[in-house]
Amino acid sequence: MEIFWYISIAVVLAVFFILDGYDFGTGIIHLFFAKTEKDKEVIAKSAGLFWDSNEVWLVAAGGMLFMAFPTFYASVFSGFYLPLILVLWLIIFRAIGLELRSQFKFQMWKDIWDTSFGVSSLLLALFFGIALGNIVRGVNLGGVDNGISVHEGHYFFLPLWDGSFSPLTDHPGVIDWFTIIIGLIAVVTLAIHGANWIILKTNSSINTKLKGVIFKLNIVLATLTVFSLVVWQVVNPNSLDKFGDKPYLLIFPLIYLSGLVGLFFIKKIKKDSHAFILSSLLIVGGITSSLASLFPVILPSVNDTHEPLTIYNTAASEYGLSVGIYWGILGFLLILIYMIIQKRLMKGKVDNMDYGH
Repeated sequence: MEIFWYISIAVVLAVFFILDGYDFGTGIIHLFFAKTEKDKEVIAKSAGLFWDSNEVWLVAAGGMLFMAFPTFYASVFSGFYLPLILVLWLIIFRAIGLELRSQFKFQMWKDIWDTSFGVSSLLLALFFGIALGNIVRGVNLGGVDNGISVHEGHYFFLPLWDGSFSPLTDHPGVIDWFTIIIGLIAVVTLAIHGANWIILKTNSSINTKLKGVIFKLNIVLATLTVFSLVVWQVVNPNSLDKFGDKPYLLIFPLIYLSGLVGLFFIKKIKKDSHAFILSSLLIVGGITSSLASLFPVILPSVNDTHEPLTIYNTAASEYGLSVGIYWGILGFLLILIYMIIQKRLMKGKVDNMDYGH
């Protein structure tokens, strides 16, 4: 039952990062490449028409996590309290940036909210990548200091950064040089994804230019990927052992690799939807590869005093997990119906669609 809920939550999170990920990426492209008012308006619209429905998947993932793995939920929501509050404020400012930019025709007003949308999207992508970096690096469970636990074994609290800025210290912070690398990978990946979404959904004047941008960003992503694998071995020398012990898990890195290699041919891809699928494979492959490298652990411990958090020692009771299936299926069907209706209503290019602020 624990494995079922683990896979279900992983699927919901992957869907969230595919859907809301293109919103983050759209904001990044909007910030750096949209120059004319017409391009700014249509690119913002390509995110603004979808962001609220896409974030339903994040709410669903949070609810499922609370139900299925309450100990893990309590641990991470207290331990990562500071970055979670920052993420909350960034989500708010990204949304109001989209919704308020067209309320008045003053250029300064539009510039303020365009910057809010772009910077918030960039920082959200960075922080979600940093969050993944923290998960694969591990935390100081129990707050162990000189062999003495400050908290219970499944609790921790991280400052935003430690004075050493190193992932190898006994008291790492949320941000260090390793998590920054993972954060940059997330930023580049979602920028590629957002660019593909803009090409797919708009007739922006920069669409042709964006294919060249995607190609260059893909070179950066390939470099960062190789570099991250090397430094990951420094942070956790056993990080890739699972793939050697269970070769079938290599399917997940291959998904990532297929997206990465495919995007090097972005200029030759005729169908815009194919490029969007390739960047979606990047996201799915990256998330699943990270989770597979840890399974069944969901939060490693950097000390030897306390065991890592796993899907087994953080799960709800068997009864609770079984009852949750019925409500989970119902909720999933409602979300799916909602998404299908929304995507059908918004199919095609969004250039001439009414935003309806």
